[in-house]
Amino acid sequence: MAYCTQEDLLNQMPESELIELTDDAGAGTIDAAKVAAAIADADSEIDGYLGRQTTVPISPVPPTVRRWSVALAIYNLVLRRGWDMGPDHVRRLAYRDAVAAMKEYAAGRLSLGVDDPDTPPSDADKPQMSSAEQIFSRDKLAGF
Repeated sequence: MAYCTQEDLLNQMPESELIELTDDAGAGTIDAAKVAAAIADADSEIDGYLGRQTTVPISPVPPTVRRWSVALAIYNLVLRRGWDMGPDHVRRLAYRDAVAAMKEYAAGRLSLGVDDPDTPPSDADKPQMSSAEQIFSRDKLAGF
């Protein structure tokens, strides 16, 4: 299951640009296979980061993961062309931001917003500790 679709990419870029990125044959149409491959590569990268904290693939797809998938897929398509992305720093930053956020999630410092409990954990969910009675204390050592 893909985290985003070709339509999601078209919501972020003009159709003419997607054609330019995928149409190697010069047919003047979007090559859906190349788009699907870029999305699959993006999704496997996402799964690599998120797989340590949650079961992948994630279903239903949270909006955050969809946004990451779009950013990575567009980046993959641009790199496929071998373009420098010089003036297109916005897409480069979107890619970097997505990777940084995925690293934060993998480290347990970011939530996807879907797995969060509605209520804070109870005391039963928190770690419990116990130990033997304290051997040395101020009172017991007062004469020394």
